[in-house]
Amino acid sequence: MVIASTRDMSRKIFNSPTYVKPCVVDVAHKLLGKDNWVFLDGKEHVEYRKGLNGLFTRSALALYLPRMEEVYDAYFKAFVDKSAAKGFKPEPWMAEFRELMCAVSCRTFVGHYISDEAVKKIADDYYLITAALELVNFPIIIPYTKTWYGKKAADMVLDEFSKCAAKSKVRMAAGGEVTCIMDAWVKAQLDSARYREKVAKGIPVDESEKPASVLRDFTDYEIAQTIFTFLFASQDATSSACTWLFQLMADRPEILDKVREENLRVRNGDRNVPLSMELLDQMTYTRAVVKETLRYRPPVIMVPYEVKKDFPVTDSYTVPKGSMIVPSVWPATHDPNAYEDPDTFNPDRWITGDAEKQTKNWLVFGTGPHYCLGQTYAQLNLMALIGKASMFLDWEHFPTPQSEDIKVFATIFPQVGIRRPASMLPT
Repeated sequence: MVIASTRDMSRKIFNSPTYVKPCVVDVAHKLLGKDNWVFLDGKEHVEYRKGLNGLFTRSALALYLPRMEEVYDAYFKAFVDKSAAKGFKPEPWMAEFRELMCAVSCRTFVGHYISDEAVKKIADDYYLITAALELVNFPIIIPYTKTWYGKKAADMVLDEFSKCAAKSKVRMAAGGEVTCIMDAWVKAQLDSARYREKVAKGIPVDESEKPASVLRDFTDYEIAQTIFTFLFASQDATSSACTWLFQLMADRPEILDKVREENLRVRNGDRNVPLSMELLDQMTYTRAVVKETLRYRPPVIMVPYEVKKDFPVTDSYTVPKGSMIVPSVWPATHDPNAYEDPDTFNPDRWITGDAEKQTKNWLVFGTGPHYCLGQTYAQLNLMALIGKASMFLDWEHFPTPQSEDIKVFATIFPQVGIRRPASMLPT
C-alpha cells in the first residue's frame, strides 16, 4: 500500500486512469453486485457516466428541491418533539443526522415510491453496509459476521429500489412528471427508446429530438443497482458533513446568525418561502459556510485505488501492479500555501479571500474521470439544510474533551458530538 502525502501526488493518482482504477474491499462486489457500473473502467465507465450526467444538471436539481424540503420539515419537527419529550437534555444526535440524510437521499433518488417505514429501515441498517466495507474484514460472506449482516442490508435496499423502479416505469410511461432522480433516468430511457424506434423504422428525426445520451433499456434491478451506488456515495459523506455543520454552527453562533440573516433576507423575511435554485444562488455566505465545512472537515479523507500496471509515480519509485495506492484529501484542503491559517474555520476566505482560486486543492469530491457526479447536488443539499435549520431551529452544543477529535467510520465524524435542537424559533 502506498499513501500519497501531498496534493500534487494525490492529483496525479486521481488523473491517471491508465495506471489506476478505484478499488474497494473484495466483499463490495458481493454487496453492490459484481456487474455494478462503479466497477467499470476506461471507455465503458466513461460511456455509462455520460448517461447519468443529465440527472445532476441545474434544471434537474430544481425538480428535486420539493422532495428535499419536505424531508427537512418533517425531521426538524421530529427533532424538536424528541428533544422536548426528553426535557431538552443534552444527548448524542449523530444517529438522527444519519437518518435525516438517508431520508433526504431516498426521497431525492426514488421519491415517494418508497414508504416512510422502508426509509427508516434503510437508515437504521446502513451502518451494517458501512461496517461490512471496512478495510480489515472477512472477504467472504460468513453467517453472523459484519459482511453477512451487510449483505442482508444491501439486498434489502436493492429489493426496495427495484420495486421503486417498476413503479417509476409505469408512472413515467403514462406521462407522469419527473419528481426524483429515478424518474429522470427512466424518462431518459423512454425518450431514448422512442428515438431508437424512429431511427429503426426510417422515420425522419429532427436533431432536437435526439437525446443528449441515447440510452439502452435498463432492468428494474440494474436501475436499483445504480441508484444504490448514489446512496453508497452520499450516505456516509453527507451524514459526516451534516454532523460537522451542526456542531460548527453551534460553536460559532455569530456565523450561524449570519446564515440565518441571509436566509431570511433572500426570502424578504418570510421563512416559509419554498426553496428554489434562484434562492440558493443568492446565498453567498451560506455557500461559503458549506464550502469551508467541507474544506475544514472533508468527509472522505482517502480514496483507495488499485494499480493496474506498474505506475512510475516519481522519477525514483514505481508502484508495482496489484498494489493499493491511496490519494489523500486532507493535505490538500489543509495546505497553508493555499489556505491561510488552514486549521481555522473561516467562511470569509471563500468571499473576500482567494480560496475559490485554489482549484487544485479542492479535492473534496475527487478529480479526474471518477470525480463525484453529485458534487453540486451535495453542496446545494447542505446549503438548503443548514439554511432552513437556521430559520426554524435553535440548538446548543455541549463540548467534551473529545468533541474536536476525529472518528473515522468510512468518513469522519466528531469523536463525541452532543447537541440538541432546543426549540423551534418563534413564528
